[in-house]
Amino acid sequence: MTRTSPGPTLGVVGGGQLGRMMGEAAAPLGVELVVADPTPDCPASPVVRDQLVGGFEDEETFRDLAERADVLTFEIELADPDVLERVAEETGTPVHPKPETLRTIQDKLVQKRRLAEAGVPVPEFRAVETVEELREACEELGYPAMLKARTGGYDGRGNVPVAGPEDVEAAIDAVAGPAMVEEMIDFERELAVMGCRGDDERDAFPLTETIHEEEILRESVSPARASETVQERAREVALDVLDVMDGRGVFGIELFETRDGDILLNEIAPRPHNSGHWTIEGCHTSQFEQHVRAVMGLPLGSTEQRFPTVSTNILGDVAERQSAALYGDEAVFATDRAHLHWYGKHEVYDLRKMGHVTLTGERDVEELLTDVRELQDGLTFDE
Repeated sequence: MTRTSPGPTLGVVGGGQLGRMMGEAAAPLGVELVVADPTPDCPASPVVRDQLVGGFEDEETFRDLAERADVLTFEIELADPDVLERVAEETGTPVHPKPETLRTIQDKLVQKRRLAEAGVPVPEFRAVETVEELREACEELGYPAMLKARTGGYDGRGNVPVAGPEDVEAAIDAVAGPAMVEEMIDFERELAVMGCRGDDERDAFPLTETIHEEEILRESVSPARASETVQERAREVALDVLDVMDGRGVFGIELFETRDGDILLNEIAPRPHNSGHWTIEGCHTSQFEQHVRAVMGLPLGSTEQRFPTVSTNILGDVAERQSAALYGDEAVFATDRAHLHWYGKHEVYDLRKMGHVTLTGERDVEELLTDVRELQDGLTFDE
């Protein structure tokens, strides 16, 4: 790829915080970003060349984006894979990861079936649509179980725990559509691997421990507090997952470590992921630079970790939607090796992801985690 100004252009469907950080990573590589997002002045807009305002199923917007780009990618699973596929064929602009991968990922049941067929270890699951089907599946899998909407869920939305037979009817009503139910895993910890696919190469970032509350990611710890055996097995599973995916890019691979030290796949995101934000300061190549490299056909960068790293999400802590104003960030700037990432969202509401703080250092991750929690405790949107 010849360096020019302006440089080669990457078109991104979605202009949220992932698009924003992708733009920040692409600029030093000489890659221009144009994003398409339905929200005017989206979070990515200040750091990219341009934004097209249009919906995630808007064929005209996708076509305009493709005509301005050398390659298309996406930072949100709401992108319509059929529209992406048609536009790519009509304009000759390639899409990475491939629309078929997005199509597989969007439906949790299709995703699980495809992975299970490939030999990737997954929890036991069943397709369900009715109260009777869910009741029968839970009798086979055992209570408690986790009911999941097949499409559209994120950050725990669309996931409904089924504690016992008395919860079955309410769970089906809550999901309100095609669903799947999984056995509830008694896990030791939740983990994640950011897998990378390039041209005839694949790699994975170091294993990350992810700490959730109410099914929303709160903190990440890397290296994960897991044995070497678990770390090696998690990498093996992640690389096996990459073999199932089609196209280049970074993939967020969420895992469970069971009480017995086994690894089970939870879910996959065909894009950079919240659990990989720590790589910006923690690795020689961030997950965002890696995604840009991969989709543009450049060689992958080093996934080597530079030093122990933890991160914490900055979540909305207000009762009602309001203009976003963060207070208490002075301590972050005053702390050595602490890094604030602000996502540029104009409004805040309860538990909305507004940014994150990363802390690095040549010391134990337990100490880093204690310190980053203190920084987090001092941040608020409630004046």
